[in-house]
Amino acid sequence: MAVEIKVPPLGESITEAVVGKWNKKPGDAVTADEPLVVLETDKVTIDVPAPSAGSLSSIAFKEGDKVRVGEVLGLLEAGAGAPAARPAAAPAPAAAPAPAAEVPAASDARSTPTARKVAEENRLDISQVKGSGAGGRVHKDDVLGQLNRPATPAAPAQPAGPRPNAAREERVRMTPLRKRVAERLIQAQSTAAMLTTFNEVDMGEVMALRKKYNDKFQQKHGVKLGFMSFFIRASVEALKAFPQINAEIDGEDVIFKHYYDIGVAVSGSRGLVVPVVRNADKQGLAELEKSVGELGTKARNDKLALADLQGGTFTITNGGIFGSMLSTPILNPPQTGILGMHNIVERPVARDGQVVIRPIMYIALTYDHRLVDGREAVQFLVRVKECIEDPERLLLDV
Repeated sequence: MAVEIKVPPLGESITEAVVGKWNKKPGDAVTADEPLVVLETDKVTIDVPAPSAGSLSSIAFKEGDKVRVGEVLGLLEAGAGAPAARPAAAPAPAAAPAPAAEVPAASDARSTPTARKVAEENRLDISQVKGSGAGGRVHKDDVLGQLNRPATPAAPAQPAGPRPNAAREERVRMTPLRKRVAERLIQAQSTAAMLTTFNEVDMGEVMALRKKYNDKFQQKHGVKLGFMSFFIRASVEALKAFPQINAEIDGEDVIFKHYYDIGVAVSGSRGLVVPVVRNADKQGLAELEKSVGELGTKARNDKLALADLQGGTFTITNGGIFGSMLSTPILNPPQTGILGMHNIVERPVARDGQVVIRPIMYIALTYDHRLVDGREAVQFLVRVKECIEDPERLLLDV
C-alpha cells in the first residue's frame, strides 16, 4: 500500500521550504519514524520522518526544489509489518494554509490598522510591503517608505556569451537561512538609525573568579563556568536601568518589555542563528551556562525549533571566539540594542599611576537612535563594564 510523505506544518507564518537533502533513494528500505528528508526554511531545519516501515518507491521533489505545506514529497510502499494506522499520522492537507487565505492573513493579522488605511488610500497592495515589526508585521512607516521609494531603474542588459572564468567558478543557490539573514541585515540598515558606541572591560576579576571556582562549579553543576553567563547577567542589569534598550518601536508607539529574553548569536551548521535564553533575569550563572550550552548544541546539530528563535528582546554576539578585536554589530529587528563581545588581549593600562598589563576586552553596543540617545547607550556600557569588573555585584545583586 502506497503511503504519501507530505510536507508537515512548518510553524507560524512559514508556508514553504526547500528540500535540503534526501537521506534515502527510491528502492531503499526504511523503518518507521526514520528521517527521510531534510527541509530547510528561513529559520529552522526540519526532518520529515517515515510515516511507516517499508521502502521508498518514488520522490516527487529533488534537492533544491521549493515545496509548500501539505504537498506530497514522495511515496512510501508500506511493508507487511507496518501498522495500518501510521499513514493517518501524516499531516492532513487541511492543515495546510489555503492559498486564498494568504492575502487576508498578510493584510490583516500581519499589518496594523493604520498601515492598512494608508495603503488603501494610496491603492497599494499591502501584501507586497516588507514589515519591520515583530514577525514581519507591517506598520505605517513601512507603507510610507514603500510609497516614497523611487522606482528602481531597469538593470542594464548583460553582455551575451559565457563568463570569462566560468570554468574556475562554482555557482550554488543561497540557502533559505542565508537569504533570510541577508534580508534582515538590509532591513535593519534601512529602517533603523543605527549607531555604535564602545568601551573596554578589564576581565581580570572574572578570569580570577573562574580560575578559582571553575572545577567546583563544574563538579556541582555539570557545566563549565564561561564568560557568556556573566555578560548575560550584566546586560540584564543594564537593561533594567535603561529600559528603552529592551524596547521595540511599533509604528508611533514604543513597547517596553518587562521581561528579559536574551538572544545569543551562535554559529550553526548552516550559518549564524540567534536562539533565545528565556527569562534570563530569573536564572543563575549555572542555569545560564546550561541554557546557552544546550542552545549551542542544538544549533550545531540543526535541532533548533522555531520557538527557540522567536521573541528575543536583546541580543549578545561574541565575535571574540573567532579572534575579532573590534566590530560594529548590526541590530536584530525589531530589537533596539545588541551587545558585541570581542577577544581578550593583554594590554598596558594605567592603574593607580602605574602602567600594568591587564586582560582587556573591547565591547560595543549598537543601538537604534530613534529610541535610544547616546547618553543612555554610553551609560548602558558603563553599567555592563562595572558589573564585569566587579562580578561580586552580580552574585550579591547590588
